[in-house]
This record gives sequence, structure tokens and C-alpha cells, in this order.
Amino acid sequence: MKTILTILLILSSVLFAQAQENTTNVKVAVSIETVVLVTPTIKTVLNNNETKVARLYMDKNYKVKKELSFTTKANKSKLA
Repeated sequence: MKTILTILLILSSVLFAQAQENTTNVKVAVSIETVVLVTPTIKTVLNNNETKVARLYMDKNYKVKKELSFTTKANKSKLA
């Protein structure tokens, strides 16, 4: 009896929802915009006399620290 009443309640609510008139007309304003494509210009300068130097500063003890930080099989984690 309870299931029949719930089904009837659901059906009646659906029918009432469909019976309502929906008279709202929504108008969308359309705007057209023009797009201008601009090609990028690349300026190249040949025979530039500027000298650019890239420097790499390493720690003076880098090789020693690298050799001391070795790992062995005993240091690796084991799966249980």
C-alpha cells in the first residue's frame, strides 16, 4: 500500500510539473566582432659584437661530496 501511494505521489508531481505553462522566451543578443590577425615580425641582427659568457660555478668539494654519498644494496628499502 505504501509503495502504491509513493508511486502515485511521484507521478502526480511529475504531471503537475509538466502541466505548468512555460511562456518565457529568452532572446539572446548576438554581437559580431571582427578579428585582425597580426603576423609577428622577427628582427635579426647579424655580426653582433657582443660577447656573452655563461659561467657555471661548482662547489670546490662537489666531487668529494658526490663520492661520499654513495648507496649500497643494504641502504635500499626492502619490501615486506
